[in-house]
Amino acid sequence: MTQNTKIILFLGATGGCGLSVLRRSLAAGHTCIALCRTPSTLLTKLDTPNPPPNLVLHTGNAHDPSAVFLALTAPVDTILTSIGGVFTFTGLTIDDPHVCETGMATLLAAIRRRRAEVGPAWRPRLLVISSTGHTGVGPRDTPLLMVPLYRGLLAVPRRDKKAMEDLLVGEGAEEGWTVVRPSLLTDGGSGRVVRVGVEDPGGRRVERSEVGYTISREDVGKWVFEELIEEREPGRWLRKAVGLTY
Repeated sequence: MTQNTKIILFLGATGGCGLSVLRRSLAAGHTCIALCRTPSTLLTKLDTPNPPPNLVLHTGNAHDPSAVFLALTAPVDTILTSIGGVFTFTGLTIDDPHVCETGMATLLAAIRRRRAEVGPAWRPRLLVISSTGHTGVGPRDTPLLMVPLYRGLLAVPRRDKKAMEDLLVGEGAEEGWTVVRPSLLTDGGSGRVVRVGVEDPGGRRVERSEVGYTISREDVGKWVFEELIEEREPGRWLRKAVGLTY
């Protein structure tokens, strides 16, 4: 168990990357709050009929301002959002083409509303799961062979995640955020070395470029937990967009 426990709000905890971070955070003794449309789905994925003592479940939608505000209690010091849409081959789109953009707008508004109540000193750490394929500066962050996939089949979710990042870098510029951009996600874990590219979106410069094809959801969660929840090097990834790949 970690000595410095945190209070972490999870949005999108039933998804692969978010679930991986949640499992590790619970095991480390952090207090975890999860906003879920169907909490029983999360418990099933955690393989338990009842929530562990350090998991607080809220029923609601990450697009509902009231639900997000209620889950965002003032003691929360870290927020992880990993929400996303369900891809459909009909029209090559997702069930909500603005799922990430709307979720970020809702979250930023809830943070401002809660801060107005508790005071300006409350500055929760904001961790955002995005994807590669839309770096704003420098060279492309996907292999040449993957470009048609991102610009064709994945064009709609790619635009949505880009809009989400634009909101964060613009409207949320003063928040303590880190954007995580994994390459194409796979299931399972590998134990392979994770390469990390680093971009400074605010300063519009690439600090280190790493281009790769895939990475597992489990390994993304492991990296996020170790580097951003446990913070082996506090402040190292603040206001950076980090690209994760094998």
